Formats: sequence, structure tokens, C-alpha cells
Amino acid sequence: MATFLEFEKPIAELQGRIDELRDTASDGAIDIDSEVKRLQTKSDALLRATYARLTPWQKTQVARHPDRPHFGDYVAGLFEDFMPLAGDRAFADDQAILGGFATFRGQKVMVIGHEKGNDTASRLKHNFGMGKPEGYRKAIRLMELADRFGLPVLTLVDTSGAFPGVQAEERGQAEAIARSTEACLKLGVPMIAAVVGEGGSGGAIALAAGNRVLMFEHAVYSVISPEGCASILWRTADKAPDAAEAMKVTAQDLKGLGVIDTIVSEPLGGAHRDPDAAIAALGDAMADALSGLHNLGPDDLRRDRRDKFLAMGRL
Repeated sequence: MATFLEFEKPIAELQGRIDELRDTASDGAIDIDSEVKRLQTKSDALLRATYARLTPWQKTQVARHPDRPHFGDYVAGLFEDFMPLAGDRAFADDQAILGGFATFRGQKVMVIGHEKGNDTASRLKHNFGMGKPEGYRKAIRLMELADRFGLPVLTLVDTSGAFPGVQAEERGQAEAIARSTEACLKLGVPMIAAVVGEGGSGGAIALAAGNRVLMFEHAVYSVISPEGCASILWRTADKAPDAAEAMKVTAQDLKGLGVIDTIVSEPLGGAHRDPDAAIAALGDAMADALSGLHNLGPDDLRRDRRDKFLAMGRL
């Protein structure tokens, strides 16, 4: 059963009426095809109109939708021969950040990303996609391994932020994030990063400092969550919609500011309504981005990244 967001209530009501009609006619005694078709057309039109004018706060809700594809879904849909690699060789194996060798459209790559989980048990296991220091140190290890073997690095970013617990701070969370960002920038191989849901704070940029940054149409990418920003500025999370508007968290805003390179279109109503189509669209976009970097040498790739990030914020 579909999970509808707060702003989708009118669409949910129409779908409810359609389901009721279908249940009523389940015995075949009543022909309700024409009425169902009329309501479905109306529902599709309302869905299209609603998603054409989403506010930044509504896009944040879509980016957090529990039914959006997660790391495991992308690996299953886009990669072959995935070989997960575990541990940071220092403390533990973080389950919020996963990665390993894989084959992407005939080419060997290293794929790394955040995994949020898709039910209560898996969300707890993966800590809701909030990486700990050992997760970012694992990412560093995998990026260095890819660099050693000349493999492109593909990352899938989907986190509300790095884990903020005391234990993480004790184990050097800030340094781990900084070192992971540095590892991205030092790579002598192509790196493509894709923000597929939430791109939250340093927990996101630590896996997103690539040559090309892709972003789903309804994903968000920001230095802090709207609720966190509102709590700091207005002392209340109720101002989150205002914060989301001011922070320019949407793909459309960030493309205009030069923070990301490509906006990847989502199926009508968001990636959660047709995960397979969303996964395929991301695969095409990543392949296109990767093809444009094949002829660049290590120094050129590092220079490309350096110029890209230093150009941000310049007037």
C-alpha cells in the first residue's frame, strides 16, 4: 500500500475512492471501468500538478520518503558482481556506509554509499544511514584501494548527516569526515557522486566531493537539516519550511549555484512511486558523467575537482 505524504492528501483521497470502487466491483457484477478511468485520470493530473510546484520543504519530505530506493536497491539494479568490503581496519565495520568492488555496465568500479534500511529492523541495523567515524574511515580505505587499482569511484549519498553521538565524537568524527573529503579530492581516478535522497551536512560531502555531482530531481542537499537550522535561528523546528526555502536545498537551486552538475529526472510523483525507472535513470546519468572523464589523467582529474570546488561561492 502506498504511503502518502501530508501534502498529498487530495491524491490519497482520490486513490482511496478508486480502491473502494474496485473492491465494490470485485465480484464482477458491476461495471465501474469508466468511473475508475475518470478518477485515475483526475488523480494523475493532480499528481502532476502537485509535483510541478513542490516547495523546498515538500521536496525535503519527498527526499525522506521511506519507499525511495536505497543503496541495496541501486546495487541490485545497476551493478553486477558486487563484492562488499568490510571494516576500517582500526575499530569496527560501520553498517551505515557500505561499499565494495562491482561491475557497472561492463566496467570495474568501486561503489560506496549510505544505506538507510527499508524497515524497522534494517534501519536500526544501518543506523538510519548516519555514518560513524569507522564508516568514513572504511570509505577512505575503499577509495584508496580503488585509486591503487585504477578503478572509478561511484558514490550514492543519502543521509540526514553523520551520527552525532558522544561515542562518535570520542572516536574522531570530525577528523574522519575531513579525511574522507580529502580522500575524494586526492583521487587520481574519476569520481561520480549522486545525491539520491538526503544530502545532509558533512556526512554527505565526505562522499560527494567528486568530479561530477549528480542529484535527483526531488533530492535535497544542505549544510544542515531544515529543522536543525530552524532550531538554531528561531529556537523552534516549526520554522523548518522557512529554513528550507532560505537554504536553497533543492536540486534546481543548487544547479543554478554551481554546487551540482546534473539534475536526474524522477518518475512522476517521485522515485518511490517507480523505483525501477528511477534506478535506470540514475544509471544512465552516471554512465554519461563517467564517459566524459575517461580521457583525463590523474593530475587532470585532481585539477578538475580542485577548480570545481574552489569556484563555488565566487561572485
